[in-house]
Amino acid sequence: MKRTGIILGFVGLLLLASCNEKKVDTVKVGLLHSLSGTMSISETSVRDAELLAISEINANGGVLGKQIEAVQADGASDPQIFADEARKLLQNEKVVTVFGCWTSASRKAVKPVFEELYGLLWYPVQYEGMEASPNIMYMGASPNQQIVPAVDYCAETIGKRMFLVGSDYVFPRTANKIIKAQLAQLDGECLGEEYIQMGGTDFNAVVKKILEVKPDVILNTLNGDSNVAFFAALAKAGITSAKIPVMSFSIAEEEVAKMNLENLAGHLVSWNYYETTQTPRNEKFVTDYKEKYGDDRMTGDPIEAAYIAVYMWAAACEKAGSFDVEAVRVASKGLSFSAPEGIVTIDGGNQHLYKQVRIGKINNKGLIDEVWATPSVIKPDPYLSTYPWARGL
Repeated sequence: MKRTGIILGFVGLLLLASCNEKKVDTVKVGLLHSLSGTMSISETSVRDAELLAISEINANGGVLGKQIEAVQADGASDPQIFADEARKLLQNEKVVTVFGCWTSASRKAVKPVFEELYGLLWYPVQYEGMEASPNIMYMGASPNQQIVPAVDYCAETIGKRMFLVGSDYVFPRTANKIIKAQLAQLDGECLGEEYIQMGGTDFNAVVKKILEVKPDVILNTLNGDSNVAFFAALAKAGITSAKIPVMSFSIAEEEVAKMNLENLAGHLVSWNYYETTQTPRNEKFVTDYKEKYGDDRMTGDPIEAAYIAVYMWAAACEKAGSFDVEAVRVASKGLSFSAPEGIVTIDGGNQHLYKQVRIGKINNKGLIDEVWATPSVIKPDPYLSTYPWARGL
């Protein structure tokens, strides 16, 4: 019996050693997106891009010798749920950072949580600006890298009589406030400004007003699946891209793929990246994304920005030699990355990226062709402090 006990004990030690050998040292990060609700049409693919970057980094040894473990949470297209889930990720799951949000309503809901608990959010979408938090890294365009150049482009190439349509929350309302100030400086005219609740689908009254005033161009800040109903209503009323083009700020390739292409072809968008963007890094990114998720899946600006975020966080951790939020935040200042859109750099003052601006036109294959671009990257100016006409906004 004594000998049997010794043997069993020895076997137990071997099994314990075997388990310890298989145990992988990990670091937890949070992925916080709308996987349900009106915004899932856009945010699910952003989450997928983050998972792709995580899998690539893990395959190359991870970060500071640790494999990245993704903890996913569903914001369910509801700002309050975003705030609740952000708190759970930071307090309960003890994640070292979070990649997430899309709408400005969700970002503003989680902002005080990250500032209170001193977490770090990597935000992947263009937005209305007028913000710079030490607890947020802004991977999308600030207004001078999307909205302002798009309005200039429309005024110069289409016309200065514009009609504004948006979802009823902070991004469209602030964006349109910027646009109206810019139009005044351009001697342009705002012929109408209409808002629809998030997820709204009834655009009959809006389209009727557009038909009455006949603008040169429509500026669209609708988010989520409301865009499906809006472009269907325009097409039904006979408003095509040839008659009244629409310039959209929240429609990328992923949204195009889920809408009726006949209603979209020829209309315009403003971003910093497209699947068709010609850079050496982009060809591999598109190939890798499609290999992981299917040939029918498209990349797009927020998808690429989310992918950038994971790599820049990993690089900042390596530079800092730590996962500590403050150390990573400081190490990120001035950090550059060869992204699918080109070289991007984090501005040390406001934690936004230097980015190139690209205007695109949706083609009849569901892709977006670049029709205009700035010659180089643009310094982020979230408060539009370099524009005299924007004072007081």
